[in-house]
Amino acid sequence: MTSLLCTLHDHRDDVNWCAFSAKLLATCSGDKTLRIYNTSDFSELSFSPLSGHGYSVHCCCFSPCGQFLASCSTDATTVVWSMVTGEIEAVMEHPGRSPVRICALSPDSIHMVSGASDGTLALWDFPSKQLRRTGAVNDTTMVACSFSPCSQVFMSGSTYGDLRLWDLNMNQLHAEKNAHDLGVTCCTFAPSGQVVQFRLASCGQDSLLKIWAINKFTYKMQLLHTLTGQSAPVLSCAYSSDGQLLVSGSVDKTVAVYDVFTVICFRYVTACSFSPTSPLIATGSMDKTVNIWRLEDGCSGRNSAGRLKLLVTDWSEEDVSEWLVEEGLERLVDKFRANNIDGTELLSLTKETLASELLIESVGLRNKLLRKVEELKSESACSGIPDEFLCPITRELMKEPVIAADGYSYEREAIESWINTKNRSSPMTNLPLLTTLLTPNHTLKMAIGRWKTSH
Repeated sequence: MTSLLCTLHDHRDDVNWCAFSAKLLATCSGDKTLRIYNTSDFSELSFSPLSGHGYSVHCCCFSPCGQFLASCSTDATTVVWSMVTGEIEAVMEHPGRSPVRICALSPDSIHMVSGASDGTLALWDFPSKQLRRTGAVNDTTMVACSFSPCSQVFMSGSTYGDLRLWDLNMNQLHAEKNAHDLGVTCCTFAPSGQVVQFRLASCGQDSLLKIWAINKFTYKMQLLHTLTGQSAPVLSCAYSSDGQLLVSGSVDKTVAVYDVFTVICFRYVTACSFSPTSPLIATGSMDKTVNIWRLEDGCSGRNSAGRLKLLVTDWSEEDVSEWLVEEGLERLVDKFRANNIDGTELLSLTKETLASELLIESVGLRNKLLRKVEELKSESACSGIPDEFLCPITRELMKEPVIAADGYSYEREAIESWINTKNRSSPMTNLPLLTTLLTPNHTLKMAIGRWKTSH
């Protein structure tokens, strides 16, 4: 069983990835930042957040020693950070300047691979941060990559749905086409293999998690298991440090640890990671939060994860009481219970009702409560922003949406900046833009305005 240890609320956009080292947890987001936490108490380090990327950060991974963190971004770079100082050690520009969607470090710390939206792979010498070789798969986007435990081969996965095994000379050793219908989303090697084979887990848009055996001598792949425990696209998967457990996160709002239990999380689960040294799992979500779960024999009671599945208007009186305690307003619990305040009534509270009906005399306490209620309303509204109202580049609500030559709508300032620095390529397709002409999207702007008014 699991219990929710804590929830981290620091990111301002979707959490795209999370990764553990022996002592740290790193998370990255569409808000362009990475945040670093101490796993002893999940306090944020003094140099966090890390803000060197210009656009959404898609992936991050620690070096095996934990001294360095690599991250990749839509800005077409992979950045290496010092985990001692938080300073940038190196910036590696991807060949072709295509948005980088995935990066992975070899267990021996000698190599790093990065994969991009144009289907290219770049193999780097990690100590020197120099490019060694490149490879490519046409007409696809690289979204998944993992090194084998021996560090001599690595697997890539793409939106085309194929899994491809490569050696360090960028030779394709095996191609498993149509491994996942509609596309691969993540793949990961088990940390230790058997005598003659590796184990690999992969997941995809087909809502499946698959376990593969890869022969170490012939490199042939054999499908061992197809796990169907989740009912929507599976976005991430990770092995425990001993290879005995496998966790996956899905669009169906669940995290599954095979084959022990399933726990429910709030909104789509986009990232998951096991701690190598503690019985902890981190899960990142499109609700901008990171949940830390503790593996244990059992858990009891209802925690905040259960409450967060509900709209605030559906909160019970007990849910409101739990929220008050979490926000440091525990002195109000008895008064709220006595007046049967549920979620709907919580959102309708005013200065007048707090003073005249609930008889809260402290002006400071009333103001603090109302600030927390406004934050709750804001979080509820932000969590429900339709994706088509968000700029694909900034992942922020658009104010001046315009249509570019690729047919997609962007925030005017963001796409103008992109065109000026990205050699007129499309952020969504990486193909050349036939023209830099931008057409105001009045229909979308009106729809956003109506949505803002109703929320």
